[in-house]
Amino acid sequence: MTALLPILLLAVPLAGCLALLALPAGARIAQPLGAAVSALTLGVALAIAAVFDYSAPQRMQLVVDVPWIPALDVRFHLGVDGISLPLVLLTALLTCCCLVYSTRILPADGRPRAFVALILLLAVGMLGTFVALDLLLFFVFFEVVLIPMYFLIAYWGIEGRGPAAYKFILYTLLGSVVMLLGFLLVYAHAGTFDMVELAARHGAGLSRTVQLLAFGAVALGFAVKTPMWPLHTWLPDAHTAAPTVGSVLLAGVLLKMGTYGFIRIAVPVLPDGARFFAPYLGAFAVVGILYGALACLAQRDLKRLIAYSSVGHMGFVLLGIATLTPAGLNGALFANVAHGLITGLLFFVAGAVKDRHRTSEFAALGGGLYERTPRLGGLLAFGAVASLGLPGLAGFWGEMLALFGAFAPGAGLPRAVYWTYLALGGLGTALTAVYLLVMVKRVCMGTTAERWRRALLLGDVTRVEVFSWGPLVVLILVAGLWPAWLLDVSTPAVGALLGGR
Repeated sequence: MTALLPILLLAVPLAGCLALLALPAGARIAQPLGAAVSALTLGVALAIAAVFDYSAPQRMQLVVDVPWIPALDVRFHLGVDGISLPLVLLTALLTCCCLVYSTRILPADGRPRAFVALILLLAVGMLGTFVALDLLLFFVFFEVVLIPMYFLIAYWGIEGRGPAAYKFILYTLLGSVVMLLGFLLVYAHAGTFDMVELAARHGAGLSRTVQLLAFGAVALGFAVKTPMWPLHTWLPDAHTAAPTVGSVLLAGVLLKMGTYGFIRIAVPVLPDGARFFAPYLGAFAVVGILYGALACLAQRDLKRLIAYSSVGHMGFVLLGIATLTPAGLNGALFANVAHGLITGLLFFVAGAVKDRHRTSEFAALGGGLYERTPRLGGLLAFGAVASLGLPGLAGFWGEMLALFGAFAPGAGLPRAVYWTYLALGGLGTALTAVYLLVMVKRVCMGTTAERWRRALLLGDVTRVEVFSWGPLVVLILVAGLWPAWLLDVSTPAVGALLGGR
């Protein structure tokens, strides 16, 4: 019975999506139904975590493996290990938080039935990406997320939503096409799409030339989704234009699909390609860290600043991957989860600020958030200090492990080069602290502007916001104070992917 849990994980949100589409257009049950379906999906994810064998997290568990396209030996192959389990839980949690939030707060254009159905379809693609164990099946789920996210931005976004949605779909589709070519090249020389078998071979049967070509192709697709500098330009526009829950899922989960692909596929399946490209990947990562921090210092809009911060934070994830060490990859996986929790909270709060004030521009807000809505201001400050990597909160451990991996990179990698990356990454952490503290000062501190004094009293954090954001706050604290609950699960699995290192 437990082997059916991965199928239920995908079937529950898909069934909810189809049920919503069958409802009349004006049905008022759409939002509570979506919240109930997402809660049930989270329950399935928690059931997977409950039956997971933590004594062997490196072993693929709850495996489903049935023929899908026999002519190409493509299989409907699903499973969970210590690398994918935390991301499955993160995805199910953020989806549930978003749909609970949407029971009371919808974008201005309304149409709740379509809005909620698209979020559930998005959940199918996100969860499927993290449990797929066949390259073509992985590609299908990887692409499923594009259509619902496109419509969430294009139809429920704010000003500039049309160009932002087009840029999002064009960038990610072009990257995915190149990634698919890399998958087909691997299949042509390895004779299988099975990700477990390919990872166990560690490149055996694939020549160095094939690995270099295939790694370059798949890395490009993953880099666009991450997004890696300079392929990041779609991200700030998409985040700024998207509705609040769209920004939460885009930052909290969709960006993780790219870095997960690096760890799950590119590094173990194509180890020669990974070693060749790792220094270049590290260079792009540190440029992204510094660029993201400097771009944040230049921003005048709260949502856009949080969007650019993701470029820098995902740079630390890429740097950890580029070290090709257990510490670096564990740091990347931890930072993935931490960034999903923290940035999800920040986008929720930024959306709440904009809903109340009808603006998220610093100059228009005029400071004084502590005075007007102290709980909202406190949550924004909490998210900021977590994001800058304060010890004791979730943001600290991933970035610290990524930098530690750069201090002692994998065998054959140029140590002096990685020490340079370490120094530049350390500078990036200092700049991150600067822009986040400046953000808190400009939004939260000071005296309430006169225009807000004359306005109606603005409401502070509501009950639905407490239920939506509370789990994120708690987990940010738990992950910061007790990192072993993630690292004990991921460490053996990372060692297996790296060939026992």
